[in-house]
Amino acid sequence: MLRRQTRERREYIYKKSQESQERAIYERKQKIKDLLAQGKQLPTELRNEVRNLGGKDLVLDEAQVDPSSHMDDEYAKVGTYDPKIVITTSRSPSSRLMQFSKEMRLVFPNSFRLNRGNTVIKDLISACNSQGVTDLLIIHEHRGIPDALIISHLPHGPTLSMTLHNVTLRHDVSSNSNSTVSEQFPHLIFDNFETKLGNRIIKILKSLFPVPKEDSKRIMTFRNENDFISFRHHVFAKTGHKDVQLAEVGPRFEAKPYEIRQGTVDQTEADVEWLLRPYMRTSKKRNQI
Repeated sequence: MLRRQTRERREYIYKKSQESQERAIYERKQKIKDLLAQGKQLPTELRNEVRNLGGKDLVLDEAQVDPSSHMDDEYAKVGTYDPKIVITTSRSPSSRLMQFSKEMRLVFPNSFRLNRGNTVIKDLISACNSQGVTDLLIIHEHRGIPDALIISHLPHGPTLSMTLHNVTLRHDVSSNSNSTVSEQFPHLIFDNFETKLGNRIIKILKSLFPVPKEDSKRIMTFRNENDFISFRHHVFAKTGHKDVQLAEVGPRFEAKPYEIRQGTVDQTEADVEWLLRPYMRTSKKRNQI
């Protein structure tokens, strides 16, 4: 098992190292093609490169497409299998954090809640990989208030880190807090994710849910507003030909992503794919998601 994981990790890193070179070549070819189509003069650096190569292997063919990314392989099989998720907390969790983790277990189908105890992250990742776990969720708190959520895709990443705000537990949201929660595979709604980063976050969140059936009456909504992702959990029932009754189940919270790493949560040396720098991007118009 360890030898296979080491080999897969080595192949993953090699493929990722080749990506930047292929991307640079593709963008250079695309630039030359656009300039030739517009009848403009080539820049000096591109002109010298065309002269050295004799014009070969530099101009794009019509059939050539955008080179693939290592990101395409991370979730290539999503939808062909049901995810297996482990949800745990930071050490010595408070009662409120334990309650929130139990409610999060009800949010994600095929998920299991694990008492953290004294287990270190490295051993936790190793145990999850040996059991075929696809994603690990770690919830952190500050003075009894859940304030952070880490989503680590196994076995090679990525890892999405988010801060949590305005966390409201289920019994504070729903009037039917004592009733059971539906375990149907939910339909997903993603609203206002328009950038490349937004699509990346959609892919990470979507992989946590299995494919729903058409008659499912359960909905998970992720709405982006000013880089804060609002999460809502509803069930609905048809009361007429065109009427639908909607009921919020809970929990609810707002999440703000601040980092994506190209590795699992235990790999502190993994490359940073994206990092929020709030003191460098001060303009309110520069929304990242």
